[in-house]
Amino acid sequence: MQAIIAALPEHRKQPGSIACVGLGMTLGSHLGPLARSHIEQADVVFAALSDGIVEMWLESMHPDVRSLQPYYGKGDKSRLQTYREWVEVMMAEVRAGRKVCAVFYGHPGIFAWSPHEVIKLARAEGFQAHMEPGISAEDCLYADLGIDPGRYGCQHYEASQLLFCETPLNPAAYVVLWQVGLVGDRSLKRFSTGPEYRQVLVEVLEENYPPEHELIIYRGATLPIQQPRVRRVALRDLPATEVSAEETVILPPATPLRPNRAVRERLAVLDAAWQAGQD
Repeated sequence: MQAIIAALPEHRKQPGSIACVGLGMTLGSHLGPLARSHIEQADVVFAALSDGIVEMWLESMHPDVRSLQPYYGKGDKSRLQTYREWVEVMMAEVRAGRKVCAVFYGHPGIFAWSPHEVIKLARAEGFQAHMEPGISAEDCLYADLGIDPGRYGCQHYEASQLLFCETPLNPAAYVVLWQVGLVGDRSLKRFSTGPEYRQVLVEVLEENYPPEHELIIYRGATLPIQQPRVRRVALRDLPATEVSAEETVILPPATPLRPNRAVRERLAVLDAAWQAGQD
């Protein structure tokens, strides 16, 4: 028996496990069958959900749902510290041999530090760990705004990256900026920043876009009775426009795609050679 156990893959040696699943964005509409199965079959379910209605709905699927929201602090407590505490409280149950399911909004791997970290840690300690994708805010954005990312291309950035790093932008493509409501926060302790911070973002964007360029401010529906919220403002008016942490800012293309004539000519020669081989 010892020889059989020793021959097992590392992730089979420990009885505990964790699955991080995506709830989707709209309550009840986006939960996939595999995610539901992980929730229903778990010994304990952790919920990283800020809406009490959503938590109540989750409790209808499992008798032991534990909210992670109380770990958030006020004042000087960093969000990163909170996320580390989430990882530890989840891992405590995994190490105790329980089947754990952690539920996150949208897709659990998008703008979520804790799911990636807990899966990495669980696997390093020899436990089974799995991420089950969900319908994300990005997916809803494409559907609600009629955007095809394959038409012009699409760049996605956490908004603060444009301020903290030299980040190249392609104004011929869509640019999607996440968490503009928190732009410029270096403390990880704040849940919003003010118009002065958005003004810095505007000045960075104006290196590639004219002040009158129209932006889209978007928030997807989280309840079936809701509609997506879509606002359109000029770039220069963004500082004076309230933007919540849940809203996303989209910059449509400002310039046309530029043909690469040298490469097109090279491809034409290849096409001609290929066609000759077909004749």
